[in-house]
Amino acid sequence: MIELLRKRRSIRVYEDRNIEPEKIEILKEALLRSPSSRNINPWEFIFVDSKELLKKLSKVKEHGSEFLKDAALGIIVCGDEKRSDVWVEDCSIASIIVQMVAQSINVGSCWIQIRNRMHNKDITSEAYIQGLFTIPQNMKVESVVSMGYPAEKKPGVPKEKLQFNKIRINRW
Repeated sequence: MIELLRKRRSIRVYEDRNIEPEKIEILKEALLRSPSSRNINPWEFIFVDSKELLKKLSKVKEHGSEFLKDAALGIIVCGDEKRSDVWVEDCSIASIIVQMVAQSINVGSCWIQIRNRMHNKDITSEAYIQGLFTIPQNMKVESVVSMGYPAEKKPGVPKEKLQFNKIRINRW
């Protein structure tokens, strides 16, 4: 696992090719195996592979989501706020788990934050997605994870650049 973390980077440029069905199944399984508080599993996922829908989804925010139009897949990560008070955490865990599994099968990914972000000055990113995909109001949208085969090379962050000053032992 540490080797995956050492190599993982946010990928925003993708090759123009689909992800194989067997790899899509692995990604689905990874999401459904994600840990959740009290095993409530308040999350739900929408897999988007339609180029037309990915193009619309790429406009979810004014900045930081446009690369979705060139991804092979977008995974919308939703949580039912009525089922769990920690849906945000559970959805966040699922989002990163699927990114790590993608890395393990040579698929690039990037987290796109949706919760508390704006589509434009009047509409939240969440409301935009809820309308586009007819998502019920109680299902909150935490993130979208873009996926595809990397068309860019990014080296891992060297260990020397890690912020070890953020770690304290036994006290602040």
